Amino acid sequence: MDHFNVLVLNQISADGLERLPRDRYRIGADVPHPDAVLVRSADMLSMEIPSSVKAIARAGAGTNNIPVRAMSQRGVPVFNAPGANANAVKELVLAGMLLAARNVPPALRFVAGLDAGMADMERAVEEGKKSFAGYELAGQTLGVIGLGRVGCLVADAAIKLGMDVLGHDPEITVDAAWSLPAQVRRAQSVSEVLRGAHFVSLHVPLVEATRHLVNEDNVRLLRPGAVLLNFSRDGVADDAAVLAALERQQLGWYVCDFPSGRINRHERVVALPHLGASTREAEENCALMVVDQLRAFLEHGIVSNSVNFPAVAMARESAYRCAIANANVPNMLGQISTTMARAGLNIHNMVNNSRGDVAYTLVDVDSPIGANVLADIAAIDGVLTARYLPLATTS
Repeated sequence: MDHFNVLVLNQISADGLERLPRDRYRIGADVPHPDAVLVRSADMLSMEIPSSVKAIARAGAGTNNIPVRAMSQRGVPVFNAPGANANAVKELVLAGMLLAARNVPPALRFVAGLDAGMADMERAVEEGKKSFAGYELAGQTLGVIGLGRVGCLVADAAIKLGMDVLGHDPEITVDAAWSLPAQVRRAQSVSEVLRGAHFVSLHVPLVEATRHLVNEDNVRLLRPGAVLLNFSRDGVADDAAVLAALERQQLGWYVCDFPSGRINRHERVVALPHLGASTREAEENCALMVVDQLRAFLEHGIVSNSVNFPAVAMARESAYRCAIANANVPNMLGQISTTMARAGLNIHNMVNNSRGDVAYTLVDVDSPIGANVLADIAAIDGVLTARYLPLATTS
């Protein structure tokens, strides 16, 4: 029976870790020769990741703290938990819109500055509140850039608050399209959203194409007094462009989850300390999702919600399974099948899929796979990893 060592780099919800049976899994912050890594925010970019690692699972959505490309080259899938913290982020976006619309931050500063012993506090409050009059969300237009799970939830909540919603996502998935409320008006570009919305909320991953998605050129398209909300990733909005827009009073507020020395002290910036997924519920949901994905991969080779591997699942119809990751080049399946046939193995079932430069195959055979056969498969030019995954009840 295989046993697995799981290195945990951050505090992970106990409910999630309990999904790993202790008779098969050794879990901790210092386990030797880890088969897998569970991580939240720890920086793995400069970490020497042991050669024993077969998978990395991030209890969250973003994977910017993980060397994904290097792991792909090693044949190591990186899992995440898309949507597990979506409700938590949605609620914080709504809070951000309300903070800006009702001028809550300066109002709080005003109240904090009142002399607790003053005799005429009531009069001071009545006179001071005039400076903080805001407006209601109902009837305003919210632009949502990025219509994944979070973006769809934000759009739906805004509609229920009486807002009009304008959405843009050139790469919207079929599932997201089905989840999108029918009332959302589709925009053809980021520029169209910036021109048409009172509030703009960003919900895209940070990749080369989205870095400084809001920048000096297009931030000028915003309506005077608009509110920009960034609860996706630092770098999606260009801080310099945002500050310039705030200074010329074109941008009314910038609300984000990414503090920096450059923006923190501006009076029209609300910078929160990475609170988007910081709820008990979100942390538990993320842990449960990635732990289940990790266990399915380690024990059965199943891949779901990986950022660098194709999704591959196959029901067990045999006790003898092989999982193979390889470069996505011609004739790999032919070479794998030929190697198995030469060893007298009958293929019971096979599933293959590819994603970019990586292909992944699950093969169930009718008899045990010897170590020499697995070594022959691993030796095929282009094969990155080859694992034998017999059922735990088999010898």
